[in-house]
Amino acid sequence: MKQGVKIAKFGSIIPISRSNFVLEVSQASSDVWVVVVLYKDGYPECGVLMQCVKELATTYPATKFVQIVSTDCIPNYPDCNLPTVFVYNNGVVEAGYVGLHIFGRRCTPEGVAMALCQSDPVLNDGQSGDSREAVLEGVRKRFFKKVVTLHENDDDDDGSASD
Repeated sequence: MKQGVKIAKFGSIIPISRSNFVLEVSQASSDVWVVVVLYKDGYPECGVLMQCVKELATTYPATKFVQIVSTDCIPNYPDCNLPTVFVYNNGVVEAGYVGLHIFGRRCTPEGVAMALCQSDPVLNDGQSGDSREAVLEGVRKRFFKKVVTLHENDDDDDGSASD
């Protein structure tokens, strides 16, 4: 039996509220990493990060991604800290990221993925294995494949018009 068969499948960002935070995050299965995004509508930085997280959620369906309005999660949470990402495992906060700068000069899905996996194998596609090294290798391969594909598409666009 393949390991991927028993892995939970999420595949999208789940909106949550304070009332179901404990159930969705703190009480998540012990073999599931949960990425919590604190955000507010109308903040461009939050929109940039959410686009990256949407892509990661579909790429890594065994990792649970949730979003919650910052002040619904933490009353009086300062807007200057938005967006904020917390990573949970076994009901414990394993990492926290405040702002976009931690994800690189340009916030990309790959930059977010690399940051999330620096200390633990947070992202899981259900097929790569559970070690930090296996997960990071999978993130790197996806990044290189994307860069090559984009470069090939740019080359096709540059030289396709011949008269």
